[in-house]
Amino acid sequence: MFSPGQTIFAILFVIAFIAVIIFSYRKDKKIHLDQFRGSIWVLLGFLIFMGILLTIKYLITR
Repeated sequence: MFSPGQTIFAILFVIAFIAVIIFSYRKDKKIHLDQFRGSIWVLLGFLIFMGILLTIKYLITR
């Protein structure tokens, strides 16, 4: 499906992207704690919604 070069690039890109996200989050952690209080519920709701959609898709295609 992908060439070895594309696979290596994708892996390195994901690692670099995650590293930048972690660095940025640690840098702004105090601001995030003050301004985004309660956002975990939004994430939880989104994950539950996606789970419901995937379950419906699985049941319909079965």
